[in-house]
Amino acid sequence: MSEWQHARLIPVSGIGSTKEAEARATSALLAVIAVVRDLSAAILGPIGATKAKTALVDCYTEVIFKNSSSNARPDGLIQVTRGSATWTALVEVKTGTATLDADQINTYWDIARTEGYDAVLTISNEIAPSPGTHPTPGLKVRSNSKTKVAHLSWPALLTACEVIREHRGVDDPEQAWILGELIRYLRHPNSGADPFDDMGPDWVSVRDGARDKTLSKSDASVAEVARRWDQLMRYTALRLEASIGETVALQLPAAHKDPAARLQHVIDQLASTGQLDALLRIPNTAGDLDVQVDLRARRITTSVSVTAPQDRGAKARCTWIARQIDADADGRIVVEAFPKRSNRSTSATLDAVRTDKDVLLGDEKREPGRFRLSISKDIGVARKTSKSAVGFIDSVVGQITSFYGTVLEDLTPWTPPAPRITRQQPDVDPEPTHTPEDGWTA
Repeated sequence: MSEWQHARLIPVSGIGSTKEAEARATSALLAVIAVVRDLSAAILGPIGATKAKTALVDCYTEVIFKNSSSNARPDGLIQVTRGSATWTALVEVKTGTATLDADQINTYWDIARTEGYDAVLTISNEIAPSPGTHPTPGLKVRSNSKTKVAHLSWPALLTACEVIREHRGVDDPEQAWILGELIRYLRHPNSGADPFDDMGPDWVSVRDGARDKTLSKSDASVAEVARRWDQLMRYTALRLEASIGETVALQLPAAHKDPAARLQHVIDQLASTGQLDALLRIPNTAGDLDVQVDLRARRITTSVSVTAPQDRGAKARCTWIARQIDADADGRIVVEAFPKRSNRSTSATLDAVRTDKDVLLGDEKREPGRFRLSISKDIGVARKTSKSAVGFIDSVVGQITSFYGTVLEDLTPWTPPAPRITRQQPDVDPEPTHTPEDGWTA
């Protein structure tokens, strides 16, 4: 029997070094950006380039600036032109475990300013601590500079490609095929565009220290795991976004908008309680997806809180929440009912609620003001997933994705009914006493 393979636009065979993987990934990405306008608009629009469909995109690799003091050689250059206006960005790319260098980026920023360029775009497997920030410490870029420095992780870039290809669609069939070839390439391990799959060398000591209650807030290893936790949550948000086609965001309270404040919160919580938390916001859902990891108990809990209907009785409210959940959902899901103005709840498993709706009402039979749905499971604790152990990252990503797919995506938030017009009988005027001869007509 004959065997064959489809011809590929971007082959993954023959990549023998990190430098070669970097050069091929750069060339492949920039070539596709130049052709697929939907992708270039999605990637470059947020950092200042026009999103106009008619814009012309030109991409170049191995750009050499001979007049610069360091004979600098960025990995690429992108120009987006519409009419007489041209937006230009230098590109620096890293693949695999290679990390970006602050001095190199600062040099490219100086060149971009001198040349009147608009941005320096960096791409690597590093995930920024928060939106709009850069993963590389030591950058000298001023916030008010006309020349920006922006960063894209390979996971974020792959997600953008998948959302466009699978959910939004590309009108031109050839462009759609080309984008599919880039997706296939970036998914391959030889490409160097790696998923987030490592909790770092400090993971085991911090994991065990959390269980033994020996962690210190001043320990550098605790800070490193805290950083990787938020990176994991952002990576999980990207993977979920690729599946549903909508933006998934790590939701932070106002006090945590500053990356340093957010990091300190995670450090403090991890060292004092052995717990990690996050809140993911998904558009058009009944509530935010709450994630709680307890490293002492080796458990992960995912949950969502939803407002109970206010236009029906206590039992009918319990029936409403039970019917919201898919029939195939895990019967061990815990349903909590919170009466109005109370933080104390009555809880039962989903199986129990489906059998007896009164089980959520307690002895006082008070009307629930809100419900909380949650499920807890054991987590893998290995630094990476292997044949002999389940990894922490895979178990966290899997639990969040499963909870969204079996619980959250089926919930419809209650909304108050529209106000009704109160219809009153109009006053009946007495019969007129005038006759047609008086000037009235029938």
